[in-house]
Amino acid sequence: MNRQELIDQIRKKKSYLCVGLDTDFSKIPSHLQSDPDPLFAFNRGIIEATVDYCVAYKPNLAFYEALGARGWESLQKTIDYIPKTHFTIADAKRGDIGNTSTLYAKAFFESLKVDALTVAPYMGSDSVKPFLGFKDKWVILLVHTSNPGSADFQLLESRDGKRFYENVLLASQQWGTPENLMYVVGATRADKIAAIRALAPEHFFLVPGIGAQGGDLEEVSKHGLNRDIGLLVNASRSILYASSGKDFGEQAAVEAGKLQQQMERILNSR
Repeated sequence: MNRQELIDQIRKKKSYLCVGLDTDFSKIPSHLQSDPDPLFAFNRGIIEATVDYCVAYKPNLAFYEALGARGWESLQKTIDYIPKTHFTIADAKRGDIGNTSTLYAKAFFESLKVDALTVAPYMGSDSVKPFLGFKDKWVILLVHTSNPGSADFQLLESRDGKRFYENVLLASQQWGTPENLMYVVGATRADKIAAIRALAPEHFFLVPGIGAQGGDLEEVSKHGLNRDIGLLVNASRSILYASSGKDFGEQAAVEAGKLQQQMERILNSR
């Protein structure tokens, strides 16, 4: 999916919601446990319930890789089930050099056929650029995350007075463009989003941390929206596990609908 197609979907739906498919096998409702593929059965229900409210889905690879071959099969079936109108993100946080990155890119962009992949920038430009060579595919680069340990490195000051994450942000804009490069910016760092937006005015941000992690959608939107919306705001647990019963899909729809309605109000007030 290219940038304009993504923007068109956001404007059409009045939503910049991304549903994170962090599907924990231990939390799948008990009535699905007897299904031949419980993980996919749950994801299918979530997708069917939320498809009208969101523009993107983001499976977190750890929840599938932990189950071995059957987890990969569930992941592939999930990706295949997501409508082509929706942006698909593999949250895998890959990052290596040379041919390794190229092969990771082929695995996700050509085999799984996702639109985007989260990538860790620590090894520098030659670990990121191989992912940027695929038409209408995206790198979503980790820049400023919400976890407590992010301060260990991301907030370190360099000799020029800039924080480490700011140097990553500025340097990486020489590797990709707003057409193929997004940034991960944690929702619980809403106070930093305005500063990051000033350094990357055109790029999309993927913002995790809304819902169960306590991020504030109003604050994130206030500081992060740009002329093309420029945000994909992710919610996972608050939607996936709104109910542990047979009505899990209905309750997921309620939670996704609340966020979409809030996003619509925000967009209409601009």
